Amino acid sequence: MYRLSLIVVGKLKNRSILALCEDYMKRLQRHARIDCVELRDGDVESEGRRILEVLEKRPSVYTLALAEEGRLQTSRKFAEVLLAEQGKPMCFIIGGAFGLSSEVKARADGLLSLSSMTLTHEFARLLLMEQLYRAAAINSGSKYHHD
Repeated sequence: MYRLSLIVVGKLKNRSILALCEDYMKRLQRHARIDCVELRDGDVESEGRRILEVLEKRPSVYTLALAEEGRLQTSRKFAEVLLAEQGKPMCFIIGGAFGLSSEVKARADGLLSLSSMTLTHEFARLLLMEQLYRAAAINSGSKYHHD
């Protein structure tokens, strides 16, 4: 079973995106214990301080921060990363409108990019939720993903 956490800046205001994220969260619960910490937005520095405060309470968690300069991966490669960390706590960080502070990026164990294009935090959250579910489905042999 996967142990996943999301630390996200900003609430989901778009009801359609919120409904989709909730659907993927529900689906993921078959494969993972997952929680989401929503932080209020502000400037990059204040958001970064709040993110680091949450991470201080989770010192041994493997952390991937979503950032434009992060590594692009295929869905299969992402599934391999999840499989390698299975059973260990893993955390994904999504920043606000202006990205993540350099301190948060430095604290992360790795940087992950969902696209070469800039995404809103709402779209990034939806894409991450779908890819987490897809990775769990790949690793469980589900027919959800097909090449």
